[in-house]
Amino acid sequence: MSYNAYMPTRVLFGAGSLNHLHEQAMPGKKAMVVISNGKSTRVNGTLDRTMGQLHAAGVETVLFDKVEANPLKSTVEEGGRFARDNGCDFVVALGGGSVMDAAKIMAMYALQPGDLWDYVGGATGKNQPLVNPILPLIAITTTAGTGSEVDQWGVVTNPQTNEKIGCGGMDSLFPVLAVVDSELMLTVPPKFTAYQGFDTLFHSTEGYISTASNLMGDMVELAAIENVGKYLPRAVRDGNDREAREHMAFANTMSGYSMVVSSCTSEHSMEHAMSAYHPELPHGAGLIMISREYYTHFVNKHVCDERFVRMAKALGKQDARDPMDFVTALVELQEACGVADLKMSDYGIRPDECMTLAKNAKATMGGLFLCDPVPMTDAECAAIFEKSYR
Repeated sequence: MSYNAYMPTRVLFGAGSLNHLHEQAMPGKKAMVVISNGKSTRVNGTLDRTMGQLHAAGVETVLFDKVEANPLKSTVEEGGRFARDNGCDFVVALGGGSVMDAAKIMAMYALQPGDLWDYVGGATGKNQPLVNPILPLIAITTTAGTGSEVDQWGVVTNPQTNEKIGCGGMDSLFPVLAVVDSELMLTVPPKFTAYQGFDTLFHSTEGYISTASNLMGDMVELAAIENVGKYLPRAVRDGNDREAREHMAFANTMSGYSMVVSSCTSEHSMEHAMSAYHPELPHGAGLIMISREYYTHFVNKHVCDERFVRMAKALGKQDARDPMDFVTALVELQEACGVADLKMSDYGIRPDECMTLAKNAKATMGGLFLCDPVPMTDAECAAIFEKSYR
């Protein structure tokens, strides 16, 4: 029954909400605007619109445009130094989950001495307390994927140690303002709409079966699951389906709240291991690849049968009676979105890596394994990778 909820981010939600950014109180006078190393925000005009809104609010801006799909430690450190060297007093993230995650850690690191890994946990980080304050952050999400616009965590990859890890977690890393404007998501290609939508889904399905589940988490998670089940196939089929895009944006933000009041489980740790070794693998795609066997593993443990049945119904299978009905509904949703046949081998993953990935997942993000509904051994974890392999 009990939960600890602190969700201080002001959220501007709805189509066209970016147009009201200039009306909001700004947390500083000079912003580092962070975007990806791709072209989308430039081509579709979102960057110019955002800059215009900030300038209308009296904010001076500089641009950092180097964030990868799986943000690297070196890039995040460079961004933090860029903000400091340019005298920025807050950060604006404009992009999907990778950009928002990277921008948070840049905001965290900008005023700190030493190496980023001094302040990160995992297998090799020193996990030291921060020395100086964190820069305030505004998050403008252009995808329906991670819910990062309303939580206090970022993700960064250290290729030297093969660690992809969530870091942050302190209250001051919550964005002060989030803009969730579904119009910014209309140009996301079908494939990535699907990948991001399943990331949204799994944040909530993991939270719903986790040991950290609670009434508040249940509420936002079921709302997210229901909206994904109904609207993700539509958004994949027709990116201009504005109703579907807005409902997926809502699901995305609800799944962000899920991570605030509940927790993901080891599924996310396992995918982080996959993309730590294979950084070209999109996060959502990796989650899809292991999801069938991952949830089957826990269904077979019969540790939360009623919750699996409830999630199956939330996905649209109203006649669900058996826990495996959830896995059936999950696979049907993947088929409807054209992502049921993704292959690990297409991204260079080899069958002999399964135990390496299992051990990496637990060493790097072992905390999420503690949230599993029943403990998972290294052998069981490796077996999920093996059964998922194509």
